[in-house]
Amino acid sequence: MHQYADDCQLYLSSPVCQAAAAVSKLSECLSDVNDWLSCSRLRLNASKTQAIWMGSSQQLDKIDIWDIPILSTLVPVSHTVRDLGVIFDGRLTMAEQVSAVCRSGYYQLRQMRSVARSLSEDGAKAVVNAFISCRLDYCNSLLSGVSDCLLQRLQSVQNAAARFVTGTRRCEHITPVLRRLHWLPVRERIRYKLLALVHRALSGQAPEYLVDDCQLVSDSGRRPLRSAERSFCLVPRCNSTFGDRSFAVAGPRLWNSLPTAIRNISLTIHTFGKHLKTHFFSS
Repeated sequence: MHQYADDCQLYLSSPVCQAAAAVSKLSECLSDVNDWLSCSRLRLNASKTQAIWMGSSQQLDKIDIWDIPILSTLVPVSHTVRDLGVIFDGRLTMAEQVSAVCRSGYYQLRQMRSVARSLSEDGAKAVVNAFISCRLDYCNSLLSGVSDCLLQRLQSVQNAAARFVTGTRRCEHITPVLRRLHWLPVRERIRYKLLALVHRALSGQAPEYLVDDCQLVSDSGRRPLRSAERSFCLVPRCNSTFGDRSFAVAGPRLWNSLPTAIRNISLTIHTFGKHLKTHFFSS
């Protein structure tokens, strides 16, 4: 279970052949939750409840259960669900989330065109950071490992925003413009967020569920290794694409790819971020 304020998610993992049993177990669990809520004078609103199957395309094609009984209501299984503003699809491609961010970004750019001539470059940069960059950066660590096609769509939004700020024409190369604005490209922004989370986890400044996913080789209880002296993280073995994209794998793997000078948990998060950004711009 994950819970944030009144937003609660329940997860159940099972083989495809046991999908019916999983649905039955989930329904019983929600019935117990509803009884507990009733005793506390609270109500579980089945009409605002969403359900989704998650897995590979091959697995999802084998499932024929598309209604989940919740209390006295049948909740249809959705192809996409929204969690704290992020849209997830059943195959975790994040395509719907990327589409939503692109739509919102281009909409904001169209709205800002009417005041473009009234803004200085610094003013335009502030407006873009407030209305577009924040959308590109929101929960962007979830986009680790998505297809290059989706990342390119997000990059196109950032490129359009950079052209808006600087007045650069479409025929001109965008990379020097991003460097002048000191904006990391979308792919590096995702990596920056992941590495910042790893640094916080290793220095004990992150929530416990993230700290548990990041462990230095020197803290693993194994025999001393040369990698332990260089602040390497343990990278769990994983045999699936979904697992490779998880924070527990992608975060430590990115951390181990950093130069030794940056891979220093004694640095403050501000200093670490400054060194990390310089590294990305120079690489």
